[in-house]
Amino acid sequence: QVQLVESGGGLVQAGGSLRLSCAASERTFRMYSMAWFRQAPGKEREFTAAISWRLGSTYYADSVKGRFTISRDNANNTLYLQMNSLKPEDTAVYYCAAGATAYTDYVTQKLSNFGSWGQGTQVTVSS
Repeated sequence: QVQLVESGGGLVQAGGSLRLSCAASERTFRMYSMAWFRQAPGKEREFTAAISWRLGSTYYADSVKGRFTISRDNANNTLYLQMNSLKPEDTAVYYCAAGATAYTDYVTQKLSNFGSWGQGTQVTVSS
């Protein structure tokens, strides 16, 4: 499994921006599709954004499309999530996840497709 550590969360006003980072322990990071999920209080964990291992294709939940950007730096084993125009409903714990199988792209971004998870970082957006 890939060890993942998120950072960059915090408190921000509505309309503001944050950049989340996820540092991976393995040099094999480049072989895995990666994703961000989030979980708001009292709700299930939900898909937010994903990026494929091979071509860097990106996928977004409708709720964040046009506001969030996922990217990866394979040279530094780091995944990012740039979040702009934040809304109070974006408040959640954000989790970084690595695909369960190396060299695999996922058409559907289900929780079960991802086998390694970080501990999460809290994002709070005030109105």
